[in-house]
Parts: sequence; C-alpha cells; structure tokens
Amino acid sequence: MSRTAGRAILILGSLAALLVAAALLAAKTGPVPCSWPDLLRVLTDPGARVSLPMQSRILLDLRLPRILLGVFVGAGLAVAGTSFQGLLRNPLADPYLLGVSGGAALGAVFVLTTGIAAGLPLLVPLAACGGALAAVAAVWRLASGAGALPPTALILSGVVVSAFCSALVMFMTAIAPAGRVQGAVFWMMGSLGSSPPGVLPAVAVVVALGIGIAIFSGAQLNALSLGEETAAHLGVNARRLRLQLFFAASIITGAAVAAAGLVGFVGLVVPHGLRALVGADHRLLVPASALAGAIVLVLADTVARSVLPPAEIPVGVVTALFGAPFFLVLLRRRRGWMG
Repeated sequence: MSRTAGRAILILGSLAALLVAAALLAAKTGPVPCSWPDLLRVLTDPGARVSLPMQSRILLDLRLPRILLGVFVGAGLAVAGTSFQGLLRNPLADPYLLGVSGGAALGAVFVLTTGIAAGLPLLVPLAACGGALAAVAAVWRLASGAGALPPTALILSGVVVSAFCSALVMFMTAIAPAGRVQGAVFWMMGSLGSSPPGVLPAVAVVVALGIGIAIFSGAQLNALSLGEETAAHLGVNARRLRLQLFFAASIITGAAVAAAGLVGFVGLVVPHGLRALVGADHRLLVPASALAGAIVLVLADTVARSVLPPAEIPVGVVTALFGAPFFLVLLRRRRGWMG
C-alpha cells in the first residue's frame, strides 16, 4: 500500500468514526434524555419496542430519520460546494452564489405563500426541486450564450439569477397573508424536522448519485485546477466536465434544499476547512467533504434541538452563527489559496 493511499484511508476512517460518534451523540441528546444503555439497547435489541416503548419511538421514529436526513443533506451540500469551488476555481463558489438555492427557495415559497401546498406536504420539496432545476437551466443558458463557458460567466450568471429569485421571494412574502408568510420564513431558515414522510429515500438516492459522480470526476477536477489548456493536454474536456459536475451538484443542492430548507455555510466552510487539513486533491477532498459535511450538520442540528428545549432553533441559524466567524478566520489564514 502506498503512503498516499494509507493517508487517505486514515483520514476517511477517522472522519467516518467521528460521524458515527456524532450520530450517537445526536441520538442520545434532546429535550427527552436517553441514557447510553437504553440507546444501545434500542439500537441492537428488536424487543426494545416492547420493553422501552417511549425511548424506542423517540429514537427510531423521530431522531434516527432526522439524523439520517442530516447526514445526506450535510454530505450533499459539502460535496456540492467542493465541486463548485474546484470547477470554477473560485473559493467563494457555492450553491447560494450560483443561484441554485435561490431557485429552490423561490419554488417552495411560491407554493407556501399562495396556499397551493395546503394539504399537500410533498408539494413543497417538489416545488423546491423544480425551482432549483429552473435556476440551473437559466444560469447555464445565460453563461453559454456567447458559445464559451468560462468560470466568470457562470459565477456572474449565478449572481444575477440569485438576485432575481431573491427579489421574487421578497415580493411574494410582502403580498402574502401573514399566516402563510410565517410558514415560508420558517422553511427558509432551514430545519431537519419538518420534512414530510417519503422525502428521505429520494434525497438519499439523489445525493448518493451526485457524490458518486463527483468522486468519479476527482482526477479530472485536479487537471482542470491547473488551467483549461493543461487539462486539455491531459485529455480533459473542460466544457463537458463543467456540464456534468454543474448539474450533478445543482441536483444535489435542489434535493437538500427541498428536504431541509435553506441551510447556509456548509457548502462554503467545509471545503475550505478540509483543504487546510487534507490538501486540494479532489480524489480525497470530495469523499472527505461528504463525511465532514454530514458531521457538521448532524452536530448543528443537535445544538438546534438542545439549546432552548422544548423550543427548536432553525438549523440554518445555527450553521450561520458558527459558519460566518469560522469562514472569516479561514479567509485570514488561507488568503489567496486559489490564486
């Protein structure tokens, strides 16, 4: 085994162990406490539903689906951010900057403020996915209008689409009835506890597919980071790679936002932090980002559920409160990491 392979196994194994520890801590922690022996018994003994009915319902029916959703949403957002930053060679590229999250928010807020989603809980994530895909198509069309597809064109197109979506969201919340506005605002703050049944399997499939594409493209991303001309000499089709990863990361983001609302800074901070620890090799950085993003969001949701019981802080608020200062520290230490 080479030294590089051994280092990758050590890093990914350590992150996987931390994710298991974070998930166990999240399962134990909450407004209703659960002891470690009861937790292990519920997780390992099928008869615990009879002997420990309350603990079993809380852990298996409420906390476990929420933890799994946090794992997939956090992993997806982190990989999407890693892909966008590597693809565009811009440390500030993330789903928010490129308009994907704005399109998803627009779709969800539209059905929430108009009352269309009343009695149809699955319509909100479907509308969010539709809005995200529409924003992706608009950004790609705007950026490729001149025939070329440079990173700057994608970023500027994303900023325009994001600003337009934000304006429409503000317009709809301004004219909507107060009761509907409250629901839309809470959704935009982000939460892992309001996702309707049936969303988790779909999110898991989409995120796993997108992460697989990103991992498969790791070597090509490394080549692209050296410049388009160098990448072309190495046999990389930059335009095709951008199309492939741009849409994969966008679909991941759409699924994550559809399930959990707007959760910021995961896709921006996690890749930055990991580059300082594992380097810029995307063959390692992408899977490491998936594990680290899952850890960050599971722990953030644990904080959101536990700080002010029985009230719950939106998880998007927690990630912003911790993510913004952390990102400022990273910028000071890693200024100019992509030239």
